[in-house]
Amino acid sequence: MSKKPELLVTAGSITEVQRLLQAGATAVLVGEPKYGLRLPGTMTIELIEEAMPIVREYHAKLYVAVNQLFHNDTMKELPDYLAQLERVGVDAIVYGDPAILMIAKDSAPNTKLFWNAEMTSTNYATARYWQKRGASRMVLARELNMEQVQEMKRELPDMEVEVQVHGMTNIYHSKRHLLQHYMRHLGKEARLEEVGIERKLFLIEQERQDEKYPVYEDEHGTYVMSSDDVCMIEDLKLLLEAGLDSFKIETLLKPLHYNETVVRVYREAIDRYAEDPQSYQFNEQWLERIREVQDPERELSFGFFYKEQMY
Repeated sequence: MSKKPELLVTAGSITEVQRLLQAGATAVLVGEPKYGLRLPGTMTIELIEEAMPIVREYHAKLYVAVNQLFHNDTMKELPDYLAQLERVGVDAIVYGDPAILMIAKDSAPNTKLFWNAEMTSTNYATARYWQKRGASRMVLARELNMEQVQEMKRELPDMEVEVQVHGMTNIYHSKRHLLQHYMRHLGKEARLEEVGIERKLFLIEQERQDEKYPVYEDEHGTYVMSSDDVCMIEDLKLLLEAGLDSFKIETLLKPLHYNETVVRVYREAIDRYAEDPQSYQFNEQWLERIREVQDPERELSFGFFYKEQMY
């Protein structure tokens, strides 16, 4: 029996937590927009506490995103928030800002810290820097290719390494409210809820009008997402052989039935490999099951996994 990597999903409600765990996830990432970036819903401290028994029932783990781009006015609230997370018993805090690491030393000293610095987590030397300061996991940048991902785990045998294997990725984030500014430019006044994640707005480039980029705003700015979805089910064996610790499925802007299907497919593939790595083979039906629920306007792709990096 081979080691099984964690199957991690983002969740935005108690219902999503329970149903995605039922589908086969072994860890969930939650949070609220005030402290975390690009979450599919708001999970307050009270809701996180309510979710904990469900997570434990499935012998799973619960992580909380505290990876916002923080300003000084939020600093005074963070010690109490992190202390509340430790009191509730969450398994890890996902951070990008060093301020979280410094505050957690006093407010949540017994809670694991996962370093998620978005596009800057691209080399193992920087990962070791954060490891020495308390981080136990590195969340890899989405721009790394397969060779770089495999190398990262080889060089970090004593640190957990997480990689996204499915779903859309963020390609742009601004603290400015660009959509509302654009609407005002057109002579229209737009409230935040009119450009929020529920509206399912998208951008189209003049040069590539067949590609739609989901875009939305919250109180912390504007987000532009990729026009396709990463799908590594075909080549999951390469990531399994590399010994990576966590496979993330990004559920953002997807219906729950879609995410449940995707989780079940990856669960089956991971279990099949763990049973007998030597005889493991990709099953074409896995991809077909995903294609059956895939939005026809969004392609499945390998993301950056097979793109040559230009420096």
